[in-house]
Amino acid sequence: MLLAHLSDLHVRGDEPVPLSRLVGKRATGYLNLRYRRGSTHKKWAVQALARELRGLGVDHVAITGDLSNLALEDEFAAVARLLREDLALPASEVSIVPGNHDLYTRGAARSRRFSHYFAPYLTSDLPAAIDHPAGPFPFVRLRGEVALVGLASAIPSPPLCAYGRLGVAQRSALRRLLLDPAVRERFVVALIHHPPYNPPSPLKTLRNGLHDADELRSSFPGPALVLHGHLHERVVQGDAGAVLSCGATSASLLDKRPDQRAGFNLYEIDRAGLKRSRVLVLGEGGAFSEHPLPAPRAA
Repeated sequence: MLLAHLSDLHVRGDEPVPLSRLVGKRATGYLNLRYRRGSTHKKWAVQALARELRGLGVDHVAITGDLSNLALEDEFAAVARLLREDLALPASEVSIVPGNHDLYTRGAARSRRFSHYFAPYLTSDLPAAIDHPAGPFPFVRLRGEVALVGLASAIPSPPLCAYGRLGVAQRSALRRLLLDPAVRERFVVALIHHPPYNPPSPLKTLRNGLHDADELRSSFPGPALVLHGHLHERVVQGDAGAVLSCGATSASLLDKRPDQRAGFNLYEIDRAGLKRSRVLVLGEGGAFSEHPLPAPRAA
């Protein structure tokens, strides 16, 4: 399988944000978007990545969350159009999981807004899902020698926090799913927004980490590849013989540093695991350049 990995699209909507929606956490998020993030995250970069991907003949595309900024309907509608018109791949060839910005508020979670717009990308080939505010998670898509497992780590959090949690029910469903014979005969690639390895700082973990990361890693009965976003950085952690994680940078970030600039990761995978990886980075002139993934960090 040739698998492409995008993350952290942070697509803005086409209409101004109504003042009535700018309360609580969304107010601080909007100020960050208006005066900081909006100048470096551009929708045209995501569109360029999507069109480049369409011509590569990839077998599957994984998008690991933060499709939106403020979890507003207009943002999700803009992402849905981008998927239809620019990526233009069947939903069966694209798997999506939510990020913290996609369940930004309790209202977004209660309304099940994410699953309303992206349900075709969340379908499962085996019954395992729990009732999650983001949709049916975990899901699994069996594709050749690979089992793609989608997980929802996003939960509403207080202002200035972006932590995640799978929860007991989802972890239990995941363990049952991983023991299914159809999954066990394939190599597992898990999709999640938050990294499965937390930063060394307890404070950073508390504010931005995955609060049950240890439990997640112990759920896998054998080697697995975990694809994530959240950090806006290409980073590899762990061990290929156990749980190896690969992060993608933001697909909309026009950073001057190649290791953080918009691009996507490509992985060649078979039943034995990850065979080859590379990164395509969007240049300032719109052309793409190829780079290797960084060497694994100590977990």
